[in-house]
Amino acid sequence: MIDLEWVKDYIDIEDEDLVELAKKITKAGINVEKVITNKIDNLVIGKVIECIKHPDSDHLHVCKVDIGNEVIQIVCGAPNVRDNIKVIVALPGAKLPEVTIKQNKIRGVISNGMICALCEIGIEEKTEINYNKGIAILDDDAKVGSDAFTYLNLANTIYELDIHKHRNNDCYYHIGFAYEIAAILNKKVKLPNDDYKEIDDNINNYFNLVIDTDKCSYYSAKMIKDVVIKESPKFIKRRLINAGMRPINNVVDISNYVMLEYGQPLHFFDKDKLGNKILVRDANNNEQVTTLDNKDRTLKENDIVITDTSRVVAIAGVMGALNTEVDESTKNILIEAAIFDPINIRNTANRLNLRSEASIRYGKGLNYEYTYLALNRACHLLEKYADAKILSGTIIYDKTDKSDKIIEFTHDDINKMLGIKIDEDDMKKELNRLDFDYEIKNNKFIVKIPKRRLDIENNVNDIAEEIGRLYGYHNLVSTLPKSTIKKGEYIGDVKYRKIISKRLRSLGLNETKTYTLISPNMANNFKYEDKKNIVLPNPMSIDKSVVRTTLIPSLLNTYEYNKARGVEDILIYEIAKTYDIDYQEDSKIAILIKGNYLKNSWQKNNLKADFYLAKGIIENLLDYLGLKNRYYFEKDIINDMHPGISARIYLDKKPIGIIGKVHPLVNKDDIYVIELSMNSLMVKIKDLKYKQASIYPSITKDVAFIVNKEIEAKDIEKTIKKCDSKYLNNIEIFDVYTSDTIDKEKKSLAFKLTFVDSSKTLTENEVSLVFNKIIEEVINKHNAILRDN
Repeated sequence: MIDLEWVKDYIDIEDEDLVELAKKITKAGINVEKVITNKIDNLVIGKVIECIKHPDSDHLHVCKVDIGNEVIQIVCGAPNVRDNIKVIVALPGAKLPEVTIKQNKIRGVISNGMICALCEIGIEEKTEINYNKGIAILDDDAKVGSDAFTYLNLANTIYELDIHKHRNNDCYYHIGFAYEIAAILNKKVKLPNDDYKEIDDNINNYFNLVIDTDKCSYYSAKMIKDVVIKESPKFIKRRLINAGMRPINNVVDISNYVMLEYGQPLHFFDKDKLGNKILVRDANNNEQVTTLDNKDRTLKENDIVITDTSRVVAIAGVMGALNTEVDESTKNILIEAAIFDPINIRNTANRLNLRSEASIRYGKGLNYEYTYLALNRACHLLEKYADAKILSGTIIYDKTDKSDKIIEFTHDDINKMLGIKIDEDDMKKELNRLDFDYEIKNNKFIVKIPKRRLDIENNVNDIAEEIGRLYGYHNLVSTLPKSTIKKGEYIGDVKYRKIISKRLRSLGLNETKTYTLISPNMANNFKYEDKKNIVLPNPMSIDKSVVRTTLIPSLLNTYEYNKARGVEDILIYEIAKTYDIDYQEDSKIAILIKGNYLKNSWQKNNLKADFYLAKGIIENLLDYLGLKNRYYFEKDIINDMHPGISARIYLDKKPIGIIGKVHPLVNKDDIYVIELSMNSLMVKIKDLKYKQASIYPSITKDVAFIVNKEIEAKDIEKTIKKCDSKYLNNIEIFDVYTSDTIDKEKKSLAFKLTFVDSSKTLTENEVSLVFNKIIEEVINKHNAILRDN
């Protein structure tokens, strides 16, 4: 919050339209979110001329109140209402923060308004303490019938700012914002008075400083004696209220006032409670301190603390300790104005959940020049409004980098960055408005950046931005970039993802999208790879706390979601990235099928999802990718999969995924899942060769073998292929049969063999020679028996 009445102390804006000024400031890059005028209509000053008890209540009073042009009757329940006091009166029609005032009857007595407490008109926070202390009693100089907000000096214009995170501390205080207005209006800023007198006594007689941490680059201290704790002047209270802070007493208020003025937080120690020494050091692990909010805090070694060598008296940059608090009995004060490492302050404030006004400013970095000025300004105000006696001398520890930020650039450098033409005289004008010192040598601007602008680094980009925003973004000319345009194409994993996704959709599957973060229970399922999960250190919720290494648990969640909504046939897939504990990335393709793959409600000959259907989907996909004859399936026992209906998938003899039925202990439904590593599919593929389909008829022959149960169909198929017949075109297994009539340890495997020649019609004799050779090879190699029925 920026109080424009306060800003007028540093720059002349008396004749400015403050709403229009807000628009100019926003156009220049500082967003004024709201323009607030603190004004409540029908709020006047009244004088209670009679106060009697309500006839039907033991705590209400019936008051006659003079409001200037008439005397009205008001029923009031405040404990401190009485005759001959001046008060704030809300007349009918006044819209207070929580209620609109109307004429009404209270316990049978007409009330024509309300006598207000400060919290009821939005000046104080509505706490039980503030509410119970009663109505506001005004000074005798309050004019009856006049506007109450004008008397309280609260009818000011307030800017609520939305400051970009890259903008530093300079717009978080009134002098810094005055420089922003000065740049826009081309005016000069006048700093406030910080003169004071010193008594014939020196701080070095009472105080020693030791800095034992590299996280404190600047520490300064002044000592004052004989302060008088009392109420703050009205203008200080008013300005603090407008900035959103509650006035407490003159000493505490001056500390907050200087912070809002210069952006430099100060800390006031009760010198008599503090002792004669300060040691600034890193905290010890688990060190304890009770802060000013009366809460016990546990510190870590990365925190910075202020100590009196034996106990912690403040968490540096965050909050003071209760043991050296300034209270009503305080007489002597040590003022601290320091600069601490901003990253440490931010981390400490966040960890302790202590985001104070001071920690926000410390966390953005501070200007050492203003640290010194703020200390002197505090002494000036304490002398003037707290009757303080300031000791001579200042304790200073200074390790700040005082080297100037110098930026050199040419007129053309700025124009190239902004894409417009600003002549040299206009650039000079903008730098003068910014109050940036510069000189020109050999057609180069040499600019010295003020210490107050910590957000500007030693690069031309920042200067170009400053000149551009003052020159006016609306003057920037839109131009199309000039470049050679070529047809775009998908590359890498994006290309494969598009191809695979398109193929799976053509096979009737629907794509899903699920979260990369899963619960610990989900992360423990389907652990078929030797991969450990990343566990988030600070998750938003436990069900989103682990980075997944497999997509299958997420698809099962999606299955349950659809099942609960009456969906019976579920055919889904997902392609997404997974990560292990070493941040190794792997794109996975996961498929889940359950129910009917094809449904014919008329003929009722549905094709149900099973292991072989799932296998067929993968074969179709891998063949489509040009990987035919390079992959195979091998039976295996896999976590959370049915032990008799699960297999690993291999490509070029390397495992690339799994296929199988979900174990009944995981889900009792007949669910089949597949997962492939898409990274493993991105292999070199030979150019596909096409051959014309034969114009000659083919001959098919069926053959069945009885073999031991442990022999797999793929072994028989390999043997058939090795017979190396140029006529054998296709092998298809069409039946697997077991029966007690055969043998409990045996099974029957039936194959359909297709023979064709692209140059002629095959004869039965030619086919029989090859067919008989195949039978002989299988019988000999696998101890098979030819099944004759």
